[in-house]
Amino acid sequence: HMSDNYLNIYNNLINLTRNKLLYKNLNSEETFSIRLTFYLIHFAFFLKIYKTEEKKLLQKIYDFNFRQLEISIREIGYGDVSINKKMKDYLNLFHKLILEIEDWEEKNNNKKKEFFLNYVDMNSNTAFFVDYFDKYINLLKKNSLNSFSNNIIKLDI
Repeated sequence: HMSDNYLNIYNNLINLTRNKLLYKNLNSEETFSIRLTFYLIHFAFFLKIYKTEEKKLLQKIYDFNFRQLEISIREIGYGDVSINKKMKDYLNLFHKLILEIEDWEEKNNNKKKEFFLNYVDMNSNTAFFVDYFDKYINLLKKNSLNSFSNNIIKLDI
């Protein structure tokens, strides 16, 4: 069933976002907001790598993922008005991320490090994030969208 595939994609992205190493290199506590930022960065790279896939399918994956995010925000206990504002903020952030990673392969390591510094309050170990997300991109390239939606994807770091 197709919506199971969307859920698998969402769960794969969530599982990647839960990688403890991502949070070890931060200055601040692991918060919902930081987890969400990492989730959106993972999802942005996901859409970038699979952008040649069928547009309608990608739109459905996009819609499903943002619906799931909204459910998560509701579960935390935000009211309707603040949920709408939060969702708008997260969508704006996501579209900013998408634009900034468009030319990821052309960026040098300093530009990549700068990208992470702009979005995540991290300690000096920015090289970790560049390395991590480059490995993540390779993982996406090695796996078809189909395998990402049917299997549990693990990133070995």
